[in-house]
Amino acid sequence: MIAITLYSRPGCHLCDEMKAVVATVVQSTPDVPVTVDEIDISSDPALESLYSLEIPVLLINGKKAAKYNITEGKLRRLLIARADRGVR
Repeated sequence: MIAITLYSRPGCHLCDEMKAVVATVVQSTPDVPVTVDEIDISSDPALESLYSLEIPVLLINGKKAAKYNITEGKLRRLLIARADRGVR
């Protein structure tokens, strides 16, 4: 199982765009098992301090994969590469 974590906050247009990209890619790659966890940094002062100027931040299996934006193609390649390495 591949774990995607998306750090964002309400009212962030870049966050909304990245959420849409993640949703599209996850739906279009059903053979790659993925979990998606969206975390609102505004509800946690420590996360707000850590990510306030970098959101959205996308982690794949706990490692930063992107901040600000990611294309569908790049995210798909990252997920498939991890799946091919046996990270299922």
